[in-house]
Amino acid sequence: MVGLDARIVTIGLPQVAQQLNADAEQAIWITQSYVLANTVMLMLIGRLGDIFGRVRIYTIGFAVFTIGSGLTSLGQNAIEVIAFRAFQGLGAALIFTNSIAIITDTAPKKQLGFFLGINQIAFRAGAMLGLTVSGVILSFLDWRALFYINIPIGILGTFWARRQLKETALLDKNAKIDWVGFVTFTGFLLCMMISLTFGAYGTSDLATVYGLFAASLVFLFVFAFGETRTKSPLVDLHLFRIREVTGGVLAMLFNIMAWTAVLLLLSLQFQLVLGETPLDAGLRILPFELAFLALGPLSGTLADRYRPAPFIITGLSLSTVSLFLLSTTNQATSYTVLSLYMVMLGAGTGLFVAPNLRAMLGAVPINRRGIGSALFTLFLNVGFTVSLNLAVIIMSLTVPYSLITSIISTVNPASITAADKMLFANGLKTTYFALGIINAVAIAPSLLQIKRKPKPKRDAEPIIAAEG
Repeated sequence: MVGLDARIVTIGLPQVAQQLNADAEQAIWITQSYVLANTVMLMLIGRLGDIFGRVRIYTIGFAVFTIGSGLTSLGQNAIEVIAFRAFQGLGAALIFTNSIAIITDTAPKKQLGFFLGINQIAFRAGAMLGLTVSGVILSFLDWRALFYINIPIGILGTFWARRQLKETALLDKNAKIDWVGFVTFTGFLLCMMISLTFGAYGTSDLATVYGLFAASLVFLFVFAFGETRTKSPLVDLHLFRIREVTGGVLAMLFNIMAWTAVLLLLSLQFQLVLGETPLDAGLRILPFELAFLALGPLSGTLADRYRPAPFIITGLSLSTVSLFLLSTTNQATSYTVLSLYMVMLGAGTGLFVAPNLRAMLGAVPINRRGIGSALFTLFLNVGFTVSLNLAVIIMSLTVPYSLITSIISTVNPASITAADKMLFANGLKTTYFALGIINAVAIAPSLLQIKRKPKPKRDAEPIIAAEG
């Protein structure tokens, strides 16, 4: 459910935007508010679980997610839907993060990897299904039905969790929550996101854009300063002293900023430029997902056997090339060629993710790997949150914002003139190229993942024992 709803609006965005009279940035916020709330809550979930119990927080999360789904389906305008999607994202964070903790607490040690693998596969399968289920629903029903499907499952899950799950973790009622860190990080993320939003609206709002961006930097500085001095930090920034951690986090951040937006851009390209139905658009994006799923586990296994660095750099290089190739496509490009580029992007991303995580966590002391994993997940979500807004800004540099809004909010591609389609397609090409540059930047920090040769030890001086 969490994975499904992370992607379910990607295909249906034109229908949602059209019926809610949303502009391009409001449409993007309908998808991003879910991820934003998810990211912010990651800062607190571990502490809340320690204090109140993981099962209790998990069950509350199921209820919040279900209520959020129902409210989203009832939203009457873009602002309401954005707010309700954020509420739904809050529940999603409580569900997903605590599901991992509950499995870790209760699964037999020899089967822990197996059960965590099932959990991850469920999330990825949901994300992949989101691209096709949304197309099927929109072929027959209104966009609000995208969220109806969560309600019966959510009600069942809430009551099942309450009746069947038992708390096994030891609670720490005295655990402290770093509220200053939470507020400053939330302020940083919100100011940055809103500055990107206003940035897409044009030069008339540049003072607001610069002011919000400056405020985000101030919040980030205060957050970083406080986290290094508090006894119970939300994020252990001292881990950045480890070169593999710094390289892994930065490479992942640039990579996720690059490829996340591509899925939405491809959906718009298939539906609004090439005139495909939502269902066909969802099916046509699957080559990326299938290549990602095929290469992900394999690359992790190979990284265990050999060194992670070659797979990290190869994956980033392959995905960068695929983005540059996508920037050469146009309305006449065949689907065979597009699918080849999507397979390259999915394969490159799949090659990169697991070895990068392995190299990063492998360099973290065993007793701090849980904190390292949380740090990685946090920056992963930050990349997700920023990606789509950044893509709209890049596109608005070459395509008038009013035209982007007009095209994104249309459900009838035939009503778009040939000239507007060509201009929009050129904007997509420019955005793919810019995202390729961002992904290429990720290669530089990934070089920190290359294992250094140990320094040769100096010959020990002979020790002469004195007699007597």
